[in-house]
Amino acid sequence: MSDFSNTTIGITGASGQLGRAVIDHLQRRGARHIVGITRDPKRLSQIQGIEVRAGDFANPAGLDSAFQGIDRLLVISTDAVGIPGGRHAGHAAAIDAAERAGVQHVVYTSITSPYPSDSALVANDHFWTERRLFDFKGDWTTLRDNIYMDMLLHDAPRALASGQWFHAAGNGLKAFVTRDDVAATAAGVLLTLAGKTVLDVGGYPVAMTDVVAAFAAATGKPIQSVAISTEQAIAGMIGAGLPAALATAFAAFDSDTARGLYAVTSDAVARFSGRPPTTVAEFLAGQQLSAAA
Repeated sequence: MSDFSNTTIGITGASGQLGRAVIDHLQRRGARHIVGITRDPKRLSQIQGIEVRAGDFANPAGLDSAFQGIDRLLVISTDAVGIPGGRHAGHAAAIDAAERAGVQHVVYTSITSPYPSDSALVANDHFWTERRLFDFKGDWTTLRDNIYMDMLLHDAPRALASGQWFHAAGNGLKAFVTRDDVAATAAGVLLTLAGKTVLDVGGYPVAMTDVVAAFAAATGKPIQSVAISTEQAIAGMIGAGLPAALATAFAAFDSDTARGLYAVTSDAVARFSGRPPTTVAEFLAGQQLSAAA
């Protein structure tokens, strides 16, 4: 592997949870020149040892100056799901600006098994962003991150309270990965990897029955895994107030799991973070689950 610790490394979305974690891992591993790029520079004012610049994917002209002098750039995907043209168009604008600024290597946070779709909006946005990335004039890496283990905590309080965890994943497997494992892997890629590479970033594939059992063991509370249809999952989310397009997009995580799209494994976490992926049980050991219920 190469050593890029003395190059200038830029992080978009630097004030978000993933961006801050990547910066932390970069600093721990000896990166000397880090540029944090964010729409609101004040949110990074307390982080020492980095340069902070303003940058917004919705303002492509401003990205030219934000990316100036950066050698290696992490483009963190935005959360603008369901906004027509708002997500992958913004990502493409960032990649365009990186090309204009002479960035040598762009690393992008994608998703496992992206594909074009009118309904699975998350997979669709990443698919089209990758198509632009593959044409980038310099080196590139797409980090196909599996589903964040951290997202399980959003459903946990309801499941712990009711004793039932509803899902539409069938017997499919997900190689859940923690946000911190993704951050550590991204930092390692930024510091060591050259060339053009597709990396699957995930942990150990598990079924939802195993996940539910792990939550039950961690909390001492009985929880039943309840399989439902994709249509029922969508209807439940709409009933809870989610717009239909977003409900359909989020339900695709489970239906794609049932199709086997998230059962992808690799050694990327261990190879670039320097540690094995976090298991579901290890992750839950650090959470205040009983209080959440």
